[in-house]
Amino acid sequence: MTGQRRAVLIAGPTASGKSALALARARERGGIVVNADAMQVYDTLRVVTARPGPEDEASAEHRLYGTVPAAQRFSTGQWVRAVEDLLLGIEPERELIFVGGTGLYFDALTNGFADVPEISTALTLEVQQEIQALDEPRRMALLAAEDPETARRLKVADPQRVTRAIAVKRATGRPLSGFQQAQQPGLLEGWAVERYVLSPDRDVLRERIARRFEAMFASGAVEEVEALRALDLDPSLPAMKAIGVREISDWLDGVHSREEAITLATIATHQYAKRQRTWFRNRMGDWPRLGLGGAPL
Repeated sequence: MTGQRRAVLIAGPTASGKSALALARARERGGIVVNADAMQVYDTLRVVTARPGPEDEASAEHRLYGTVPAAQRFSTGQWVRAVEDLLLGIEPERELIFVGGTGLYFDALTNGFADVPEISTALTLEVQQEIQALDEPRRMALLAAEDPETARRLKVADPQRVTRAIAVKRATGRPLSGFQQAQQPGLLEGWAVERYVLSPDRDVLRERIARRFEAMFASGAVEEVEALRALDLDPSLPAMKAIGVREISDWLDGVHSREEAITLATIATHQYAKRQRTWFRNRMGDWPRLGLGGAPL
């Protein structure tokens, strides 16, 4: 279709080379790189969250990076609204390159988003505290009692999803599934869309993760965590849970050695990458897979 707006979606686990591929595409086509990573929206933590550096941002237009204060919570719904504003404010001929590792963001772009009302932090914390001592069967039993439809849909009663579903039901009186059934169309409906998932070899990814955190320690991550700690924020805030924050904080407090902090952060990153791979496999199984540098697999 002549004049059809164009977007490229580049998903992948952490340290898989997504940002470099998106930057190369933006430079080649004059496109705009748009953040689709839930941690890279926060300020203060550029190095810790592996946000694009100043040189990258100077060589191609970047949007939605580091725009949210670390003291705030930023939901998927807020990201969706930020993207809607972005789509209205850019030239139709500009290609958008969405890049990141947050599966829900890509879901909103392609499949639509359930517009669930914002849930108060106090209620969310209350539910978190209620379920934190429960094992998975008891979490599932509690969810089934409050929202049986969502319980039937979940294969695993992970704490985050159970907290979300119970908090929504208690706040609105409606089950989460009710909002999901009424979700809006994907943000990019009608666009010409290319979709890719970066899926490098596991051993290669493991090596890249190990090198990345070692480099972070030497290039400003410690100073960022010190700045974050100086804000005296609620430890439940998303920015406080970024991988590396707790590990570096413990090192600063003398709980761990530098080497132990790096090892623990590397392990946590491996675990996160595994969860990302599982999401992409289950929810984006038909997207073309690329290796390092964007080579087809």
